Amino acid sequence: MEAISRDGYVIAQEYLPEAKKGDIRFFMMDGEPLIVDGKYAAVRRVQKEDEIRSNIHQGAKPEEAIIDDQILSLVKKVSQQLKDDNMYLVGLDIVGDKIMEVNVFSPGALFHATKITGKDFANAIIIDLENKVKAYYNKIGFDQGLININL
Repeated sequence: MEAISRDGYVIAQEYLPEAKKGDIRFFMMDGEPLIVDGKYAAVRRVQKEDEIRSNIHQGAKPEEAIIDDQILSLVKKVSQQLKDDNMYLVGLDIVGDKIMEVNVFSPGALFHATKITGKDFANAIIIDLENKVKAYYNKIGFDQGLININL
């Protein structure tokens, strides 16, 4: 406890028995599910035996996530708040019927979602960002002919 509370606080979260089956990392972009060609950017993370964390860097195995109406209803509950808080790209960690975490600074596992689904989610993010830049330039009256973005 001394080591983890050295900064004066401790963050704890409830352990859910459903976590034994792993969790789902579900990506939201601009408050909406990140989808490419009908596939959600999501991955089920199944922890290794004798481990309670589902982090891939802790040895969890990424698998295909089954996204059903319950999950979509759950993520819809936080959609507007993510938009209101300008949370552009986040990874929601879902266990059973609960969102356990909203990963804002390092929502990892997008690569694994891409590999499992065969869909290029990173490219969808880049295209969306380019469109936002173009819309901003149009709004302020900037001549976009002055710049050339080649990727």
